[in-house]
Amino acid sequence: MTVEYGVLNKRRASGFTLIELIVVITIMLILLGIAVPIYNQSVIAKRESNLRQNLRTLNQVIDQYTLDKKKAPTSLEDLKSAGYIERIPEDITGRIDTWALVEDDSIKSLEQESPGVSSVHSGSNRIGSDGTAYSEW
Repeated sequence: MTVEYGVLNKRRASGFTLIELIVVITIMLILLGIAVPIYNQSVIAKRESNLRQNLRTLNQVIDQYTLDKKKAPTSLEDLKSAGYIERIPEDITGRIDTWALVEDDSIKSLEQESPGVSSVHSGSNRIGSDGTAYSEW
């Protein structure tokens, strides 16, 4: 009888109790609850940083194109076809066709013959982490 009791005792000792499993799963869920928002915020920060860089680059290239060609571009495709950029970067929306082009009659130099696109903004109406709309950046 003592042999059977010893075997039964070993079986119970080798597993986890329901309470132990619940505690471990609860700890994992708490850690996930902390980690997921931090990860999401870092992804948003990276996308916003990328948007700021794309805006800076596009606006600089528009100015350079205007000064070099003595006319403003009529679209972002003009910048690509003239070799000023390899490809049109994506807006924060993940698409290239959502850029909002600002066209006006301003002239950047005395030699400029025709007006056109003077700058570019995001076409997204979503709000950034700083509380302003992406379209206002």
